[in-house]
Amino acid sequence: MTTVSIRKPDDWHVHLRDGAQLTQTVAATARSFARAIVMPNLVPPVCTVEAARQYRDRIRSVIPSGTSFHPLMTCYLTDGIDPAEVAAGYADNVFAACKLYPAHATTNASHGVTDVRRIHPVLATMEKIGMPLLIHGEVTDADVDVFDRELVFIERVLTSIVRDFPGLKIVLEHITTAEAVDFIREGGNQVAATITPHHLVINRNAMFQRGLRPHAYCLPVAKRERHRIALRKAATSNSPQFFLGTDSAPHPRAMKESACGCAGIFNAPVALEVYAHVFDEEGALDRLEAFASEYGPRFYGLPLNPDRITLERNPWQVPDVVDVGGQDVVPFLAGETLAWRLQ
Repeated sequence: MTTVSIRKPDDWHVHLRDGAQLTQTVAATARSFARAIVMPNLVPPVCTVEAARQYRDRIRSVIPSGTSFHPLMTCYLTDGIDPAEVAAGYADNVFAACKLYPAHATTNASHGVTDVRRIHPVLATMEKIGMPLLIHGEVTDADVDVFDRELVFIERVLTSIVRDFPGLKIVLEHITTAEAVDFIREGGNQVAATITPHHLVINRNAMFQRGLRPHAYCLPVAKRERHRIALRKAATSNSPQFFLGTDSAPHPRAMKESACGCAGIFNAPVALEVYAHVFDEEGALDRLEAFASEYGPRFYGLPLNPDRITLERNPWQVPDVVDVGGQDVVPFLAGETLAWRLQ
């Protein structure tokens, strides 16, 4: 195949950041995706309907002219979140979902949930109104190995959420382990997962090749090779429980290459091309459209996008750095050659 035409996809997990960065991050995502679930971990976090409206307005103000792009806003859950505020935002089509960050699990997660039992009232409300719960699935206990945090979260926390709220729609985001794949497959139609392009391409060795490689560092961290293989099988399996979510998360180069480098990979400039590369390698290009463009909207109860895009087999080199808000950011696979390109 030299070209692949698919319904325009959506990104069901992206960090657009705020302020000066928005112009470039929104443009990078809007070039490939019609809609995007926007993460709420700003400073301060997006916890109210009004804050989400204002953030949505800022995003809309920088959408490139002539581009159709719709940001879907999320509510950052805290221990004291008001279920009425969440329900009102969902009813007004401001909140598309709520995001559960365990406290201190990732960037700007200091306000996250300290004990999931504290948010049982809001989870009950979400279950009742059909509002999806999006989860960063890691524990943060100091005694748990960083490579085991997803597995332990599934065992200690996620299993109880699914048991206590069987009607709650749940997306376990950016899964990284074979155990997460198995849990989702066994979880029924109310449970789904997003898979990033970088977790399909790299394993944990990428962080330690000929020295420390901070631009391969993300949370959850990449795992062993067997987990990467399990993710590729899940993504290309034609199961509606797995769909596209980039977790694109830019940090300035100086903040990555520092004594305490930030977690996050900026893949928006290459995400769709990387997914095409992976599906091509797996002999599953005919399944890319369902993973990228169909299963996500159906899980969220949204219409499929009417527009189409075309990817062509046309090798190109990923730039070493890109400008984001006036600062250098190293994109995923910087300097490498990708076989597929968006027309």
